[in-house]
Amino acid sequence: MKTAVLTDLHANREATEAVIAHARGQQAESWVLLGDFVGYGADPAWVLDTVREMVSQGALAVQGNHDLAVAQGASPHMRPEPRYVIDWTRGHLDAAQIDFLATLPLSAQRGNQLFVHANAWAPQGWEYITGRIEAMRSLHATECRYTFCGHMHEPKLYHLSGTGKSGDFVPTPGVPIPVPAHRQWLVIPGSVGQPRDGNPAACYAMFDDEAATVTYHRVPYDHAAAAAKILAAELPQRLAFRLEDGQ
Repeated sequence: MKTAVLTDLHANREATEAVIAHARGQQAESWVLLGDFVGYGADPAWVLDTVREMVSQGALAVQGNHDLAVAQGASPHMRPEPRYVIDWTRGHLDAAQIDFLATLPLSAQRGNQLFVHANAWAPQGWEYITGRIEAMRSLHATECRYTFCGHMHEPKLYHLSGTGKSGDFVPTPGVPIPVPAHRQWLVIPGSVGQPRDGNPAACYAMFDDEAATVTYHRVPYDHAAAAAKILAAELPQRLAFRLEDGQ
């Protein structure tokens, strides 16, 4: 079965539409959504409604840190910019949408596959996987053969053998990578709504459990339109500029 794994949509309608269309063109048979559906972008309601519809049709979804922040509301101890974005986002969502964010699970498991936003060792702590040390810590925290994480906005692939040897790859878009189950694998698809590796094209990954491959994809989209919406909404300007240079 081919599973499209999307994460960090960040209220970016244009990127989300482009990625969903691309994944359907790649014959996606199931969908997994790794959180951070809101924050940064100007279309939180549209993105959330899309995610809710996908979940109603069988997609798996987990909670991200931005989702939790919006569900709980801004803390007075936050810096002014994130507090403003959270308040703005909450003001553009209804009660049912906020409740959906609040009730998302921190992780989900399907067979030998674990899905979580940040990491497998402490999903509620939102610590980042910035390199091989954290990746191995995450893989050691689960017996699943395949772990899929968001949170990091750059695509990456890590593996751990039964003898303890580890490795990592920066994937080439569109090239299937063999991921045999005699190793453990950690798949970080990169961000749909806000890539940060210098490439503005949206990211996602396609996992084929029958062929034991994962393919990372980059999907160009109208990032200028998404940026213009952020500016029109009077959200922080840097959130718009980041879309244009993938930073």
